[in-house]
Amino acid sequence: MWRNKPLMRHAGAVAATLTCLLLTACSAGSLATGGGAGDPETTLSVGLTAEPANLDFTKTEGAAIPQALLYNVYENLVKLDQAGKIRPALATSWKLSKDRRTYTFHLVKDATFSNGARFTAEDAKFSIERVASHWTVAQKSQMSVVDTVRVVAPDELKVTLRKPSNDWLFRMTTRVGAMFSRTGVKKLATEPVGTGPYVVKRWNRGDSITLARRDDYRGRAPHFKTVALKYFKDPTALNNALLTNTVNVIGAMQSPDSLYRFENNPKYKVIEGSTNGEVVLSLNNGSGPLRNPKARQAVRYAIDHKALLDTCWAGRGKLIGSMVPSTDPWYQDLTDLYPYDRDRAEKLLKESGEAGRTLRLRIPTLPYATACGTVVKSQLEQAGFKVKLDQLEFPAAWLTTVFKNADYDMSIISHAEPRDMQAVFGSKTYYTRYDSPAFRALLKKADEGSQEQQVVSMRAAARLLSKDAAADWLFLLPNLMVADADITGLPENSISESLDLTGLGRS
Repeated sequence: MWRNKPLMRHAGAVAATLTCLLLTACSAGSLATGGGAGDPETTLSVGLTAEPANLDFTKTEGAAIPQALLYNVYENLVKLDQAGKIRPALATSWKLSKDRRTYTFHLVKDATFSNGARFTAEDAKFSIERVASHWTVAQKSQMSVVDTVRVVAPDELKVTLRKPSNDWLFRMTTRVGAMFSRTGVKKLATEPVGTGPYVVKRWNRGDSITLARRDDYRGRAPHFKTVALKYFKDPTALNNALLTNTVNVIGAMQSPDSLYRFENNPKYKVIEGSTNGEVVLSLNNGSGPLRNPKARQAVRYAIDHKALLDTCWAGRGKLIGSMVPSTDPWYQDLTDLYPYDRDRAEKLLKESGEAGRTLRLRIPTLPYATACGTVVKSQLEQAGFKVKLDQLEFPAAWLTTVFKNADYDMSIISHAEPRDMQAVFGSKTYYTRYDSPAFRALLKKADEGSQEQQVVSMRAAARLLSKDAAADWLFLLPNLMVADADITGLPENSISESLDLTGLGRS
């Protein structure tokens, strides 16, 4: 869900900047310590933020686990390429029936899991059905459309949906489509078992996760034999790590005002593109002062988004106005729905009857959130709001207080997962507590109709969400990556849940 992309890609990405939660102890092994350790031709070190808490994305929310493991350790039947197209992975091909309900997948015949077991259609059936039976994270609902899963042959699988769904195959490129071994799911939090080209070799708490290339991988071997994902809580420390050759890549730049240190230096390359990371000023629609629609509208009019972006993220990023990134087919610029208007904000606040109440702005200790939190507080106070700003340690304290218990009025988090409008606002039990039957009806229409109807209905849903002031969208995080000049294969846009390491190399 969030990612320091960050967070949640709650929050991914990288970048998506990247971030969020997850990880615990893994098997022993040597750890590459950075750009200067090991053979530079076969060793890569990537600097990220917000260390994961465990390795089990079936039971732990957040973007950091799939960021590290998806496509690298775990593979899916299908995957997203850098252009956002769905491509074959463990499925060599697939066919959709005329009634748009049954997918027939033809699978690779030579894939094996890292525990030595062969991947077959039985594992695919097991993995898809296990989402409903064992997953506990919000993403499990994305598999609720599945009716039956049938093994036709060791390399052929039929999945029948309860109804046509434009969304389901796309979701199979995300964490819910990860393929698990029937004999390798007992210790997912510490010992992931996948068919991918890497295995988790070691986790150093507070420092890094090390991935090692599999010698028995069926496909094209990644260029780097060892990849260390190193975590830095401080943006300056992350920058210095690249400057001192401790890392080779900054996966998500967390201090865009310092890009000048790299942009004109031939030793480095700077990638700037887009992400799925909507930086959301989350509003509690279910309780407290912001249950009042006029109070939420007043918040939106009180935010000068251009000034905020310039102040807290050096003007890098995109103003969007709703929960759709610019790389999605149904993107539309909705910033004109709530233009900055302090006078109107003051008027609506008075009309709401909430003017005397204090809003609790409870933000995670993530760079973009802490940088923007003081700006939001200042702008709201200039419009007559009373605001108390709290910083909650991320992930543990923020997840418990805000995400789990909804004990907040406002927060700031980057929701990094792809196409996550339904996940964040489609259920009144989610931490935003938004409850709109009309919104859910539009999402249903978008999923079941033609692809043209999907675009129309998704645009209507995004507009309704924005008009309802269900949240405020501060900006879309850019994909800012900085790397040694000879690193190749870095994505311009970070649009999947995975920080896909398999295509990286050196020139």
